Amino acid sequence: MKIKNIKLDVFEWKGTPWKTNYRNIFGQNVNLSVLSIETDEGITGNSFLGSSKVGSEHHNKNIINFAKTFLIGENPQNIGKIWNHLWKMNRSLSLNSIASIDIALWDINGKITNQPIHKLLGSYKEKVPVYSSTPFHKDIKDYVDEARFFKNKGWTAHKIHPHGNPYKDVEICIAVREEVGEDMNLMLDSMCAYDYENALMVGKAIQKLNFYWYEDPLVEEDIYNYKKLNEKLDIPIVSTEFIPGRLYSIPEWIREKSTNIVRGDVVAMGGITPLIKLTNIAESFKLKCEIHSGSSNSMDNVANLHVIMASPNCEFYEFFPSTGENRFGLINEIEFKNGYVHAPKKPGLGYEINWEELKKTYIGTIE
Repeated sequence: MKIKNIKLDVFEWKGTPWKTNYRNIFGQNVNLSVLSIETDEGITGNSFLGSSKVGSEHHNKNIINFAKTFLIGENPQNIGKIWNHLWKMNRSLSLNSIASIDIALWDINGKITNQPIHKLLGSYKEKVPVYSSTPFHKDIKDYVDEARFFKNKGWTAHKIHPHGNPYKDVEICIAVREEVGEDMNLMLDSMCAYDYENALMVGKAIQKLNFYWYEDPLVEEDIYNYKKLNEKLDIPIVSTEFIPGRLYSIPEWIREKSTNIVRGDVVAMGGITPLIKLTNIAESFKLKCEIHSGSSNSMDNVANLHVIMASPNCEFYEFFPSTGENRFGLINEIEFKNGYVHAPKKPGLGYEINWEELKKTYIGTIE
């Protein structure tokens, strides 16, 4: 089997703006591309490219200009070889582009074997609990109301994206803990907002509130201060989502004990191939690996889900419920039942593209 063609069908993606903090704005009007990798045996793999923060218009041309020439004629089952070649092109290809190609190749291989991708990765579980992940709210009351809503639905975990002001953030955390009580796991994702002194102050505060983890308090290249912070706090530190070097920097973070829980997703890491390696590295050190999800696109969320189901050390699935999690382009989206998400059952990615919906905003095809 050989790859015979690669193309990108481009669509307008209209959204409603929302934020995870004062810096990050999602839900803008951008382009979403469907990447298709066609083989000479009639099997096509698909993935989505673009997020509601950075659309596919920033990535499309480089896939055709730099990756397509190499990919034509390659065996799509040689995923490891292809990924390593694409990684070496990361000055020309964005990680989003590399990820999209890799995900489409895994889709092909699932269809070849008539198995969902998580089976090829080595399935470990059939379901995981989902946690709600807040957007930025202006008022503390909105954080409290959202946490109450999901606790009343039976969800057992909830993550806060606060303001980035350490004192205000502690107020938010106190208010939410008082509302939901002690029987709901709470996490704080500060989105790299603090310096070391403020990170330590917030960490001590939420530690007293029995928070489940403390995510990204510092900028992600600051391995030195992460190590100091980890030495001072008992609450688990979560980092490495966007560290420089991605997969290849993980061993240093683990060796230096700068994080307790490693983190990544298919886009940040550059595909399913490096993400499953990340979970395996963490597992070998008896560390958890929690997969980031929800801020890219619907199909990337599905790809993340497959890795979670194949990883014994991934405890949760992340969901941005109040934003719709950038849902667009699939016939059926990921569903939750009684606070859990279940493993996909159909071959490949296992979720069908809603071509009828997409064609309403069709822009053109690049190949």
